[in-house]
Amino acid sequence: MNVRYVDVHSHLQFDQFAHDETDIITQMEEGGIASIVVGIDLESSKKALALAEKHEHLYAAVGLHPNQVSNERYDISYYRALAMHPKVVAIGECGLDYFRPVEVNDAVKKKQKEVLQKHIELAAELDKPLIIHCRPSKGTQDAYQDLIEILKEAKAKHPDLHGDIHFFVGGRQEAEAFFALGFTVSFTAVITFARDYDEVIKATPLGSILSETDAPYLAPLARRGERNDPLAVVDVVAKIAEIRGEDIETVRKALLANAQRLFALQGLEIA
Repeated sequence: MNVRYVDVHSHLQFDQFAHDETDIITQMEEGGIASIVVGIDLESSKKALALAEKHEHLYAAVGLHPNQVSNERYDISYYRALAMHPKVVAIGECGLDYFRPVEVNDAVKKKQKEVLQKHIELAAELDKPLIIHCRPSKGTQDAYQDLIEILKEAKAKHPDLHGDIHFFVGGRQEAEAFFALGFTVSFTAVITFARDYDEVIKATPLGSILSETDAPYLAPLARRGERNDPLAVVDVVAKIAEIRGEDIETVRKALLANAQRLFALQGLEIA
């Protein structure tokens, strides 16, 4: 199929799509939209891969979300077995979340960091990019600061380590630190109704931006409050172009090329 957009982060395997998954996937194909279906634990990672195996325009990422580390022991052997499949294009979503846990203490942070390190080792071993979830505590950039230090140490050991910082909510300083480490940042449809991200979007090199939906969450302005889906990636790309004051086709093609380059997407004809 001819691909015009890549939603680099969706959760099409979630129960919210149980009743119309086939319809959404068909509409994506008709619209030239590919997506990376992202796991948040072992079970959802298996489901992501199962979807990717069935559909040419879907890919998978396998990992344990930081908010799931207390619910599942990270067994690298299970994730390695999944990640070796050619349709698995990334390791994640993994990372640090200092915002949502009921109690964020040193023990919680330590556990999240330990599990993140295991994802980093697997990504380096298989030469696949990371998809990183990072959310700081309210009013701070603490999780980003910790993540940057972790990635600096990891890059010293694994110079080719790379990936994407999913649903980026940091500032220019944090973004520039990630770019220096060879990472991209991606934006969701939140940018269609919130102005908090405009400055970073304008300042980011076009080659370092990706588009995502995080579906079923964060529907665009036109559908705010409803369930989201990967079709909304069109709105995200249009808004990025508008914020940057650039031609929408130039931005669309650049973001498409960025996704293909980072995730080494195979079997797609780029339109």
